[in-house]
Amino acid sequence: MEYKFIDGSVTAPIGFMAAGVHCGIRKNKDKKDLALIYSEKPCAAAAVYTQNLVKGAPVVVTKYNINHGRAQAVICNSGNANTCNADGIEKAKEMCKIVADPLGIIPEDVIVASTGVIGQPLDIEPIRKAVPDMIKCLSAQGASDAAEAIMTTDTVKKELAVEFTISGKTCRIGAIAKGSGMIHPNMATMLCFITTDTDIHPELLDRALHDAVNVSFNMLSVDGDTSTNDMVSIMASGTAQNKKINDFGDGYIAFSTALTALCTEMVKMMAKDGEGATKLVMCKVSGATTEETARKAAKAVICSNLVKTAMFGSDANWGRILCALGYSQANITINKVDVALSSSAGEIKVCKDGAGIEFSEEQAKKILLEDEILIDVTLHDGPYSATAYGCDLTYDYVKINGDYRT
Repeated sequence: MEYKFIDGSVTAPIGFMAAGVHCGIRKNKDKKDLALIYSEKPCAAAAVYTQNLVKGAPVVVTKYNINHGRAQAVICNSGNANTCNADGIEKAKEMCKIVADPLGIIPEDVIVASTGVIGQPLDIEPIRKAVPDMIKCLSAQGASDAAEAIMTTDTVKKELAVEFTISGKTCRIGAIAKGSGMIHPNMATMLCFITTDTDIHPELLDRALHDAVNVSFNMLSVDGDTSTNDMVSIMASGTAQNKKINDFGDGYIAFSTALTALCTEMVKMMAKDGEGATKLVMCKVSGATTEETARKAAKAVICSNLVKTAMFGSDANWGRILCALGYSQANITINKVDVALSSSAGEIKVCKDGAGIEFSEEQAKKILLEDEILIDVTLHDGPYSATAYGCDLTYDYVKINGDYRT
């Protein structure tokens, strides 16, 4: 199924508007801290949430709100996670009401999210005061402001859009995201808000989102810490006027393929912008007996602190890769494993049949000095493969997180 990436963001799909403002949650007045996304018509909706037992109040409220498979707006603040607060649920619900009333929708049709410091009470008044003016700012040009407003330790805005065709109609999917630290497989300290003008049944939208997340966001790790506030949500307005997707036919395949591609590119942006990171590090495991085996093996490599520090130092220490594979609990025949390292500077094989082979350390160094590295692992056991996404571990990660709260 064909698709192409286009210039755009969450307002690339027809009928969506966005805005981002500084309301006062963050002390820095130059930093936007409140975002709004709005659809002119009600949407089918779905979301995937953190698997941490400690869940932010917005996660709990959103899960309840869109249980009926419908939403029309997203409100998100940065600077405060609204997590582990006695009044957290009350304030998350109030955020929904604050934005729903002037938009003329019901609070249960609002997706609410927060990101920032855990355990500090959220002051709702700055949000209440800012919403009326923010609604006036809603426009198709407001996506970039919204993308900025959800950032915490991110160094770059993350926004993307993709275009494809269903039943002769052009459809689009757009997204903004934030995520830099406290990121680990099975969701992360990351938020991703996706919009589409595709007409699709809510149950199929939910299935497509879960499938896309499983091979993208759930294969991402920056530092091994699973956050409390993760969420990937999607709203589908149907304004593209394609033949409604009601089954798993060609329309669904086209939509699912484009959604997965968009989510995967978003994940690469997050991994590359990991706290203190200098490199995007990917591990592709192929030749596995099952997809789950490939996923376990790839995740173990990408999560290994020893592998991550080796990548930071541009050190082709392939033994650390085999070590991670060995404790991954994946079904692997170690004496059949091959490992190669590659980047835009070339490729070099460093291990064959589970044992070291001669290679040029100078060439390996040159390859690993690039900012996107692929660790290619071949198991020679079966037909399945998976890719995990991460980054190197640097001195700056410790600096950023040593005084994150203070």
